[in-house]
Amino acid sequence: MDQESDNARRKLSKTLKPSWVFAIALGSSVGWGAFILPGDWIQSSGPLGAVIGLGIGALIMMIIASSYGVMIKKFPVSGGGFTYAFVAAGKMWAFICGWFLSLGYISIVALNASALTLLLKFLAPDFMKQGFLYTVAGWDVYMPEVIIASLIILLFAFINTTGTSISGQIQFYFSVLLVTGVIVLGIFTFSAADQPLVNLQPLFKGNQSIITSILVVLAIAPWAYVGFDNVPQAAEEFNFSPRKATMLIVASLFTSFLIYAIMIGLTSWTFPSFADIGNGELWATGEVVRSALGIGGLAVMAVAIVMGIFTGLNGFFMSSSRLLFSMARARALPNFFRAMTENQTPKWGIWFVAIITLPTPWFGRQALTWIVDMSSTGVSVAYFFTCLAAYKVLAWGKEKAGREIAPLKKLLALLGIAASGVFLALLLVPNSPAALTTPSYILLFSWAFVGVIFYTVIRKRYNSLTQEETEYYVLGKTIESEVTESAADTEADHLPIPGATRP
Repeated sequence: MDQESDNARRKLSKTLKPSWVFAIALGSSVGWGAFILPGDWIQSSGPLGAVIGLGIGALIMMIIASSYGVMIKKFPVSGGGFTYAFVAAGKMWAFICGWFLSLGYISIVALNASALTLLLKFLAPDFMKQGFLYTVAGWDVYMPEVIIASLIILLFAFINTTGTSISGQIQFYFSVLLVTGVIVLGIFTFSAADQPLVNLQPLFKGNQSIITSILVVLAIAPWAYVGFDNVPQAAEEFNFSPRKATMLIVASLFTSFLIYAIMIGLTSWTFPSFADIGNGELWATGEVVRSALGIGGLAVMAVAIVMGIFTGLNGFFMSSSRLLFSMARARALPNFFRAMTENQTPKWGIWFVAIITLPTPWFGRQALTWIVDMSSTGVSVAYFFTCLAAYKVLAWGKEKAGREIAPLKKLLALLGIAASGVFLALLLVPNSPAALTTPSYILLFSWAFVGVIFYTVIRKRYNSLTQEETEYYVLGKTIESEVTESAADTEADHLPIPGATRP
């Protein structure tokens, strides 16, 4: 490879349709948690408290999504939080945001793979509990779960290397099956119940206030809806106008909320006494469906949860590899993350995610949840910087060169900044409803320490680019060109390659 081509800004091909992008956001947001956790949420908040908490959470995510829409429209490139943190606060904060966001995405890939084995433990416990290996943090690790989780990681890595045309179509069909399965379960359990509305009582947890019941579930909203932010990671591959991004994200969040609400509802409205259903079982919702609808209902449930797991795997493989690609393009990661297949897919980013996640099934699910809990911090940081960047590029009303005059969007960005700060506080302030556990705190500081070491190593290379060059590699154009040219005339292809002679 000659020097000029090595310094050229590599781009991803535009193959993603609107329906595929909607499926990426929806399938990534609704995973195993929608099926495994309703029983826990009902016990901690009551059915109505849980639904209200998740509903408010969806509204807050929609406010944050407004800022994502602003940034996708202005900078339709991959990178998401990494890119927007660069716009908002510069190179160092972009690296920090990208560092924590990458761990968040990669760990969710691993968690989704382990969720499939959790389902199989419920459906076929005798088979899954063969070949006992050891116990990690109270979780017994068996050979079948290690093998199955590893194979599913490799399968979706391979699917993603075939290109976004295939992975996007698969995401869409999987999402259709997911939504269909949830609707069928909701209708049939409601019809089978003698008094579904009466069975919902008590609506809130009896020994705590209504506000506390709502806040307990609201605190996990960043985790419950994480995945809609995969859309900006795919922005560079849209084959349609970036203006549609906000609508697609909001629609996916609303659909995600409906799925959560239906699963909470059927867990509580099917039988008179929720406490007696699924007691001691692997998960209450599965036992409710099996008791009410028999093997047929359980089969529909199994298909729906597998689709939720598969869409999460596929979506986060896509987003994590694009994040690594965009960071490497900005020289924040080694060059091999920029390597692409013939169909313009970042192959080594995909296989790197697979290699990193393959050892995780050996650690046990409990240890993995510590990583995911900790990585929620990275997602909230990305929300914060996205809203801050949107606030920065929008204007209240006075004419400012390069800024869109949009007071409502700017207000929503300000609200998004505040909401992101609250979510971070809920995670990091001890004794809050969603405070990290001690192991998660330890892992968070360990990952931060590793990041400091890595940044020290790459700092010279990362900072060797001028501000104009970095803007070009990260954004596809310089900020100056954004100010002085219209969007139609600022295609990256028309710009000279800065630093083409740079080693």
